[in-house]
Amino acid sequence: MNRTRDCFDTQSTARQARIKKNLVLRQGVLGAVRQFFMQNGFLEVETPLRLTVPAPEPHINAVESGSHYLQASPELHMKRLLCAGYRRIFQICKCFRHGERSARHLTEFTMLEWYAAGEDYFFLMDQVEKLVCFVTAEALGRQQVRYNDTVIDLSGPWKRIRAADAFLQYAGMEMKSAMAGDMFEEKLAFEIEPRLDVQRPVFLHDYPLAFTPLAKSAPDDPEAAQRFELYLGGLEICNGYSELTDAKLQRMRFETELASRKASGRPVSPMPERFLADMSDMPEAAGCALGLDRLVMILADASAIDDVVAFVPEDDWTQSRQTESRRSGNSRH
Repeated sequence: MNRTRDCFDTQSTARQARIKKNLVLRQGVLGAVRQFFMQNGFLEVETPLRLTVPAPEPHINAVESGSHYLQASPELHMKRLLCAGYRRIFQICKCFRHGERSARHLTEFTMLEWYAAGEDYFFLMDQVEKLVCFVTAEALGRQQVRYNDTVIDLSGPWKRIRAADAFLQYAGMEMKSAMAGDMFEEKLAFEIEPRLDVQRPVFLHDYPLAFTPLAKSAPDDPEAAQRFELYLGGLEICNGYSELTDAKLQRMRFETELASRKASGRPVSPMPERFLADMSDMPEAAGCALGLDRLVMILADASAIDDVVAFVPEDDWTQSRQTESRRSGNSRH
């Protein structure tokens, strides 16, 4: 038992020693992010990590925490601040997702989320471009990034592709056909994302509205959302959209999602009534969520997300299993 514990402790310590330069870079990135938003008139806020009610969203099962839920994002609380009159806000916080663990995923990760009243998703795409260029210049002192044996040129303007056009160009089919055949995510992951330009940043925009229940629909296509995702070096790092401000329509979308979850046997939570009540004061706005661990991963040219965080879930998992085994052993005597 002690030899096993010592082995895991040695592995963890060795990893932490090896990635020290990446953690120094991470500190610089976080500092530059805060500098960027403060220079642009944003207020840094903090909202609760534990929610009484999560947002009903496709493909996200909230992590339970006693009688509450750990946030998958700070979206609902930050929008309530918009409803209270705050115009420009940002937050760096921990978020939690069930079952998301891989070389590019953590079950507990660090999110940058921000909102701007009176703006739309086109404004956000411009702002994301400025943010990433600013942070890269501050952290690395240049506008080129080497990641995964590729040099990414950040000079603008960055490429923008409608999701429907990407499906035709890279998957050889209409996006609506992929949706009808329940193949959207499969085609996106295996046929479109691998073919995106890895030497230049790429925005994919106007995603299917069915996957974005909190976003506005596109004015020229009611089945598309005013939403974008940014890819750097082929890795998706952020998601933004023009916010839905119609409380009645928002309730209808939540009801549809809750019914779908119930029919498929997925967990169903109560309706977020407090958020819906506050939406009567919701201004026109746009919001964006950016995975800071992934951004640091790219700037550090790291092969795995484990290389840019001080601790990974397995560190505590191993310790908890060892503690459980010791308690079980004690109970037998």
